[in-house]
Amino acid sequence: MEGALSDLVVNAMTGAGGTAPAGGGEALARAAWAFVLVLARVGPAMLLLPGVAEPFAPAMLRAGLALALAVLVCPMLQPGVPPLPDAGLAVAFAVAAEAATGLWFGWLARLWTQALVMAGQVIAYLLGLSSVLQPDAALGPQSTAFARMFELAAPVIVLGTGLYGLPIRALLALYDLVPPGRLLPLAAGAERSTQAVGASFALALQLASPFVVAAIVWHVAIGLAARLVPRMQVYFVAMPGQILGGLLLLSVAMGALLGAWRGALVTGWATTFGVG
Repeated sequence: MEGALSDLVVNAMTGAGGTAPAGGGEALARAAWAFVLVLARVGPAMLLLPGVAEPFAPAMLRAGLALALAVLVCPMLQPGVPPLPDAGLAVAFAVAAEAATGLWFGWLARLWTQALVMAGQVIAYLLGLSSVLQPDAALGPQSTAFARMFELAAPVIVLGTGLYGLPIRALLALYDLVPPGRLLPLAAGAERSTQAVGASFALALQLASPFVVAAIVWHVAIGLAARLVPRMQVYFVAMPGQILGGLLLLSVAMGALLGAWRGALVTGWATTFGVG
């Protein structure tokens, strides 16, 4: 396959009677193969990386960023790229291995941003603004306005503070651990995935912890009030106060919550990918 590609390039270069430089076709074929392998990992990663892989981001923008990054890093990574295999099955395996590594990396990086969205979902549930009986046509039956707000805030913080550079540097450093054309080690990948999932859920609960404490105190107080005043309509009294108090607490704690998430995001990426 490499020889056929080289002959095609040489024939195209010498079709007008010119003479191609010696070895130029082979060098171009090696460069093309290196670009294909790099793009096979960078492209899927760009589909999931925080800040650029949001649902509202244009697909052309994500494709352009993936191509630009592949063009920039391909000359640096080309010396470590293995030669083009002769068997088509080996070519398909190498490309599939690169795509799987890119998807795994992008998913792992995105887990930390999803912690903020999960925290918004928990906060909305504690405030009484999440109910399966009140589906939203725009946000979906299991989505809330708070989760959507934090989902929009996450890429703004990542792009506005320059945090997008951390996963990109980690993606380049990943080539030292997983060379081009090699399959991701399953044991190491599963271990990091498990740790990242647990840390993401723990971070979401930590971000929502002030609202968890406030909800516990509020429900205990409402329970005592219901005991003291049995005729009181607890639901109609408690729900407005619960929603209003939750909104006031959110307005006070919003800055600290986003700041804590940003610090945990930097620490989590540094721990998971070994960059800082």
